[in-house]
Amino acid sequence: MNFDKEYVLDFAQRLLQIDSPSGYSAQAAAFIRHKAEALGYDVSTTAKGNVCIHVEGSSTQTLGLSAHIDTLGLMVRSIKSDGKLAITKLGGPQMPTLDGEYCRIITRDQRVYTGTILSTSPAAHVHPDAASALRDEDHMEVRIDEVVHDKKDVEALGIQNGDIIAIDPKVNICPSGYIKSRFLDDKISASAIMGVLHGLSKHGIKPKRNLFVMFSTYEEVGHGSAWLPDDVHELLAVDMGCIGLDLACSEQDVSICAKDSGGPYDYEMTSRLIALAKQEQLPYVVDIYPRYSSDVTAAYHGGNNLRGALIGPGVHASHGMERTHYDAVAATMKLIYAYITNY
Repeated sequence: MNFDKEYVLDFAQRLLQIDSPSGYSAQAAAFIRHKAEALGYDVSTTAKGNVCIHVEGSSTQTLGLSAHIDTLGLMVRSIKSDGKLAITKLGGPQMPTLDGEYCRIITRDQRVYTGTILSTSPAAHVHPDAASALRDEDHMEVRIDEVVHDKKDVEALGIQNGDIIAIDPKVNICPSGYIKSRFLDDKISASAIMGVLHGLSKHGIKPKRNLFVMFSTYEEVGHGSAWLPDDVHELLAVDMGCIGLDLACSEQDVSICAKDSGGPYDYEMTSRLIALAKQEQLPYVVDIYPRYSSDVTAAYHGGNNLRGALIGPGVHASHGMERTHYDAVAATMKLIYAYITNY
């Protein structure tokens, strides 16, 4: 099947621009729900906010398919005496890459203020350690774009401990086919799944099994797909492929993960995916992800009785300023489609 590139890239650009750090994903979930319902699918939402799309297949068996829409972010740890914000991480952002990044502070009553994430030694003309100071939670802070001089001024804005700090994704879709943005992990995979669902709907194609498609909202903190329905005995997670060191993946490949930090993925499912990638002549690699876990890991830890596999487009500089290429997204969609129509 040829997938609608314009639909996929438009979907990705819009989803990437919706702030959704772990614990604050309702707007991203609402966007996906609206788009899925527009395609004619039955959609539900779990208690924790995961969006579930139900796709009728040609048999009574059910295959699970997942991607996550929560992202990395920050939270207000405390308000400092000079009006700056101390921070704590949501998930595992690469903190040095955040120095100088713009952000949004979102209050509990949904007021939004802009700011900048900075080192606590930000000025080269003032601080002798401006270039050498640690860039971590204890040595970085948020400067708010409001006239504030102390803690009381900040509190008067409605900002308090526990407020969400969303990082500017800086989305850029290049004419060369490269897609640059924070949080391609995992919004580009969510876009790939929606591209497949769009194709199924447009062409009136049924998958071989019923599909239970879950867009999870707490994957970055370890419990995105901790619950799945009892009739889901296989889960295919779609998440970013890793690039670097001795890994084989590039930004134009679909990566098939054989093992990550949680152990090996299901041998039979992984072998099927490799065979399909060869059959469809896709640019693919098989890799081991040493510092990684997925929605399949969360499902296992949640006690679900299923087997799982993991694929995804190759993404460079994970948890930093990420980049992939549309070729990898297209290959991922083709592999998803091949799997759901053959098995």
